[in-house]
Amino acid sequence: MDKTRQKELICWLKQQNVISRRWLNFSRLLGLASGALIVAQAWILARLLHHMIMENIPREALLLPFAILALIFILRAWVVWLRERVGFYAGQHIRFEIRRRVLDRLQQAGPAWIQGRPAGSWATLVLEQIDDMHDYYARYLPQMALAVCVPLLIVAAILPTNWAAALILLGTAPLIPLFMAMVGMGAADANRRNFLALARLSGHFLDRLRGMDTLRVFGRGEAETAAIRTASRDFRQRTMEVLRLAFLSSGVLEFFASLSIALVAVYFGFSYLGEFNFGSYGAGVTLSSGFLALILAPEFFQPLRDLGTFYHAKAQAVGAADSLKTFMETPLAHPERGELELMGSAAVAIEARDLFIISPEGQPLAGPLNFTLPAGQRAVLVGRSGSGKSTLLNALAGFLPYQGSLRISGVELRELAPAPWRKQISWVGQNPQLPAATLRENVLLAQTEASELTLQAALDAAGVSEFLSLLPQGSDTPVGDQAGRLSVGQAQRVAVARALIAPCTLLLLDEPAASLDAHSERHVMQALYAASKRQTTLMVTHQLEALADWDAVWVLQDGQIIETGTYAELSAKNGAFAALLAHRQEEI
Repeated sequence: MDKTRQKELICWLKQQNVISRRWLNFSRLLGLASGALIVAQAWILARLLHHMIMENIPREALLLPFAILALIFILRAWVVWLRERVGFYAGQHIRFEIRRRVLDRLQQAGPAWIQGRPAGSWATLVLEQIDDMHDYYARYLPQMALAVCVPLLIVAAILPTNWAAALILLGTAPLIPLFMAMVGMGAADANRRNFLALARLSGHFLDRLRGMDTLRVFGRGEAETAAIRTASRDFRQRTMEVLRLAFLSSGVLEFFASLSIALVAVYFGFSYLGEFNFGSYGAGVTLSSGFLALILAPEFFQPLRDLGTFYHAKAQAVGAADSLKTFMETPLAHPERGELELMGSAAVAIEARDLFIISPEGQPLAGPLNFTLPAGQRAVLVGRSGSGKSTLLNALAGFLPYQGSLRISGVELRELAPAPWRKQISWVGQNPQLPAATLRENVLLAQTEASELTLQAALDAAGVSEFLSLLPQGSDTPVGDQAGRLSVGQAQRVAVARALIAPCTLLLLDEPAASLDAHSERHVMQALYAASKRQTTLMVTHQLEALADWDAVWVLQDGQIIETGTYAELSAKNGAFAALLAHRQEEI
């Protein structure tokens, strides 16, 4: 990573301070108070030792200073604890806000854009990389201020008694941040590479895990296992590289801190032997000033030690910010959003004229498209994979921008408010998503106040009732993570029931029977066929055998509708649909 990019990322990280500036300032203030207590503690301890050794004052006469010293110990411990709590809250607050912004941007980008990257990489971005920024805000940033303020406070306490010791500390202190910065540049770059490797590994592993059955069928299990092993080994080596740099940074810090403390000790040692006669403003070097300097010398470097300990947090944060900043600032061609709402609950009519559908990056995906779908009619989109069928559904749902005209019941789609419009859409895809805990909650996701009678009717229509009695808790059975307790066919029937229970004006079906066995496919398609007559329906499918009763069939190729008509009309022609039908029969 070049220096310019690193500076940009550090600047971006610091800009996020405004989210929790008050708590960060409070953490710095508590750190400064802790430094003042350190000075007070060292001064009292030095005076006590001087009184007991040089002035032979009995311990019984020093009970009050001992009590004050104990009180300062307790107070300092409480301040350190409170500072940790405040710093943690500040980091947590900033992480929460950054994660909210990332999720909001993901929502704005829409599913069409999100599908361009593996789910594992998004999980790494939203969870791990944002969490890795916690110590930067909770500890490193407050410590940066304390690494300057506390040493200056200690020098100010030592300077009135011995200027030579103060100069030794001031002269050696800049060496530590200088060498730490040199090591830290490499650490930040190593962390960035590590995050990229982790994102690739997460996406690679999750994709292979999802396709495990397919890989086994085609005998690719061992090859993919070896690929994952190689990727894991590469990630482990990158992680060890980061750790080596972290240990190197700590080693540099400890070396120069120990060297500086040794110089202070040597100075006072030779002063007490009479070899040095400077630094004490013309008077002799007292035992009290020596004790004060030697007690505070390690504390002088402790903020720098802590900064070095937390310096890897900066490297981690810079590495995480690279992909976060890139994602947050990537220009997206958002669909235009209006404020109009369609009135009534009647089926909608859809009309497209010279419609071009655009990707979030601004690239054309499909078009020009010209079609009319009257209210209450049912149309089927067919074509080879990549011809633009799902793209059109995403545009109708408001997830993709477009050029040209796409009117819903006479109103331009870009003029409609997205949320009310999507409430009028029911959608069933080929991969059922059941995010709620139980089967009942997933069906009632959009209609939480539906009656038991309505719920039962939807379960019956979708064929869920057929297997409901086999579940241990009926409709209240937990479906598990990724609907793991249900088969794919059962999960798809639950998704169909959810679509049927919600009244809609447009039903969008994207390969609803894909990957289903014959029994589940029959139940799903029967339910959807009955439901398709209640409103305007547009279905994407590769299964061409049961389309005879649909009102229209649209054949897409290279993002354009090249044939339209009924199933009988298109079958009789020697065109694209007939070729698709022949190819489908060969596959069967």
